[in-house]
Amino acid sequence: MNIEEIIENVTKFIENKQIKDLREYLETINSADFPSILEEVDEDKVIMIYRLLTKEKAAEVFVELDHDDQENLINCLTDKEIKNVMNELYMDDATDLIEEMPSNVVKRILTNTKPSNRKIINELLKYPEDTAGTLMTTEFIDLKENMTVDDAFAFIKNKALKKETVYNCYVLTIDRKLLGIIDIKDLLIADREKLIKDIMDTNVIKVNTLEDQEEVARMFDKYDFIALPVVDQENRLVGIITVDDAIDVIKEEATEDFEKMAAIRPDDDGESYLKTSVLKHAKNRIIWLLVLMISAMLTGGIIENYEAAISSLPLLVSFIPMLMDTGGNCGSQASTLIIRGLAINEISTKDILKVMWKEFRISIIVGITLAIANSIRIMIQYNDVKIAVVVGATLICTVIMAKLIGCVLPIIAKKIKLDPAIMAAPLITTIVDALSVLVFFSISTSIFNI
Repeated sequence: MNIEEIIENVTKFIENKQIKDLREYLETINSADFPSILEEVDEDKVIMIYRLLTKEKAAEVFVELDHDDQENLINCLTDKEIKNVMNELYMDDATDLIEEMPSNVVKRILTNTKPSNRKIINELLKYPEDTAGTLMTTEFIDLKENMTVDDAFAFIKNKALKKETVYNCYVLTIDRKLLGIIDIKDLLIADREKLIKDIMDTNVIKVNTLEDQEEVARMFDKYDFIALPVVDQENRLVGIITVDDAIDVIKEEATEDFEKMAAIRPDDDGESYLKTSVLKHAKNRIIWLLVLMISAMLTGGIIENYEAAISSLPLLVSFIPMLMDTGGNCGSQASTLIIRGLAINEISTKDILKVMWKEFRISIIVGITLAIANSIRIMIQYNDVKIAVVVGATLICTVIMAKLIGCVLPIIAKKIKLDPAIMAAPLITTIVDALSVLVFFSISTSIFNI
């Protein structure tokens, strides 16, 4: 059933005041669909729908809502209802909630959170932003190496409801140092009397609490993890990161890169496009646009410097937009591929010479092809060999420059610890525009002796 049908059914139940039927129907809806449903119903009905959910379902739905909707909901809930939500939330989700809410809401949330959970939340909040420590949850299954498989199943059965995942279990020493990992499949097929230490995998891939979240996401992509253990400096297991959190990081990093590539200052609040104010959108864009506008004055200065050449042969001006656009497009193509390669570790900074050599060969083929096509057009339209030579030669030089600049700048940015995405289309286009105009007029003045 699609979301439109679900919304229609929910609306019908509300209009007909079939509350019992609505309660039963809500339990059949996936938690991820609730934000779309709640957007379509009247505000006074949102709290009614939420209160019809079971405690477990209410917590699942709460996590799916964006921060503004969470805040609005908290303001409508009683202290008891907030307590129920907080008791059902996993610790990583509870920590995310605390980080995003205004101080007055945070105070109310913490007041209605169990002391033991408050302590865990405070510990998680101490980790630097965008590190593994801020992503992890402390709810995982930990086993002892001298347990039998039968003991392990009994332990898992007793603890599973309060844990975020049971697919991977972690084997710890008494002082909580990580010895090994065992997945539920291995437990299911193992002899019931076997000891955990005999079937656990001791070759554990793990991360430190201070590992960058982007590197964590790459590890999920590389190793196809469901969960990744997080250890402190003494190799004590302090939490795990689950695949849903890794996907959130991938989305966040991709959004940030897209914004940088479009010369937009990244939105640190993570608000959606429609919920971000017009003023904030303008503020995020205008700084880069001002920088690029000022940079583009360089191109104007070059054109002004060749005013005599333009006066002698005004036809030259008509080719400038085509040359600039071609250069910008070629640079953008190269930079996009290199930025992607750097992001997924297909390319490293030490590959710079290999990349330059490859892009140089590509640019020769592309440049000659475009030069021939334009020369034919110019001969048909103007029957002027010199102009055809000027434009053709400029195109070849421009394409070579653009592709080399487009591939080199992102790698240099990576080398000096900057985000390669900042060296994307707008910046590269501005640089290439100036150089292509300079090359064009240099060749023109030489050939036409002006």
